[in-house]
Amino acid sequence: MAFILSDRVKETTTTTGTGSVVLGGTIDASTTFSAAIGNGNSTYYCIESPDGNYEVGIGTYTSASNSLSRDTVISSSN
Repeated sequence: MAFILSDRVKETTTTTGTGSVVLGGTIDASTTFSAAIGNGNSTYYCIESPDGNYEVGIGTYTSASNSLSRDTVISSSN
């Protein structure tokens, strides 16, 4: 497992709550977590809701479930 940084990684989700985020595909000309980060690797993430709530943290991408775990929350609007 490595810590990977990559530009223009952006995906949608309909996940709610505090668990892992199931990813739903890219937006615009962005790239996927799968392509940019890779299975089992960690990265920074930012989740933002349409109403302006946000969370910034460190998560690990898992390809089997196409999800991002929320390992360490760094900051949040909650």
